[in-house]
Amino acid sequence: MKFVTHICRFLVGVLFILSGFVKLVDPMGFSFKLEEYFSEPVLNLPFLEPLVLPIALFVVIFEVLVGVMLLVGFKRKFTLWSLLLMIVFFTGLTLYSAVTGKVTDCGCFGDAVSLTPWETFWKDVALLVLILLLFAGAKHIKPLASKKFAFRVSLLSLIACIVLANYVLSHLPIIDFRPYKVGTVIKEGMEMPESVTEFYWKFNVNGKEEIITTMGEYPTVEGDFISVDTKTLVDGGMPPIHDFTIEDVYGDDYAEEMLAEPKLLVMISYDLALADEDGLKTVKELTDKALKAGYKVIAMTSSLPEEAEPYKEKYGFDIDFYYTDRTTLKTIVRANPGILKIEEGVITQKLHYNDADELKL
Repeated sequence: MKFVTHICRFLVGVLFILSGFVKLVDPMGFSFKLEEYFSEPVLNLPFLEPLVLPIALFVVIFEVLVGVMLLVGFKRKFTLWSLLLMIVFFTGLTLYSAVTGKVTDCGCFGDAVSLTPWETFWKDVALLVLILLLFAGAKHIKPLASKKFAFRVSLLSLIACIVLANYVLSHLPIIDFRPYKVGTVIKEGMEMPESVTEFYWKFNVNGKEEIITTMGEYPTVEGDFISVDTKTLVDGGMPPIHDFTIEDVYGDDYAEEMLAEPKLLVMISYDLALADEDGLKTVKELTDKALKAGYKVIAMTSSLPEEAEPYKEKYGFDIDFYYTDRTTLKTIVRANPGILKIEEGVITQKLHYNDADELKL
């Protein structure tokens, strides 16, 4: 039992730390996922939507912290009960998502690993079993080295999490798991992944039915064709970038034209009404410099034209504003407003408005 307890302790601790860390480097992204859960079509808890970021920060930091506390053996009873209550809650939530199909990705590993609701549910069930085994062998969970050492490691972990969270919120995620990371060729990301399909051709050959298997080509057979069946061996799925558009007020998409620009600078704001005012002023100065440097400069927002016009006038933007899906803009850059530099369809720089002075024109 002692050996089993230590194995479970290691697996659960490491998994909670990894799960928390991949969300901690991008807490804004996790807050967007919580916003989806709290929305009217899912859990119908709209009063929690303004609190999604504080809740997201608390959850990811606590997730990392209890993982560390389990590994170092600090506050055993508190740690075990915290793990149990968290996994029971998450298991119920993922079961709801799997049964209803209202949320297609739980976001438990941020954008680093995408799991279906049912995959997530069974992962949580496995964790629940491991945590129950930890309860059974609780007496074997003791502090590493000493209680003082376990306390210090736990405290340092908490401080490190808070510092990291503050940094990424003021700048951008230190690790970008999204399909719009720097170096991405946007057109390539929009290409449909290849699927692998087997074809089963049925022929009547000399009075007997024969099935010929190919990868799509019509077989050369001396007989009469009867039917064909197919089986998908590898489903290519959706391309990583499947909703990137740059539309004008008439709904015309200028994405292809813009991605051909040798020097394109884009101000991104998923919602101008929620954009940081100082950030808009900073980006306005930046767009003026870019225009003088010969860049094609545009803005991409989900705000409707009549909503965007007052902001163009207030801040004096002398650039065209285009419409793009709100979720897409949130995915591209975790800042409102954010800055994107594209050269012939390749993302060469992505910045938070606080880092506008780092833009290389």
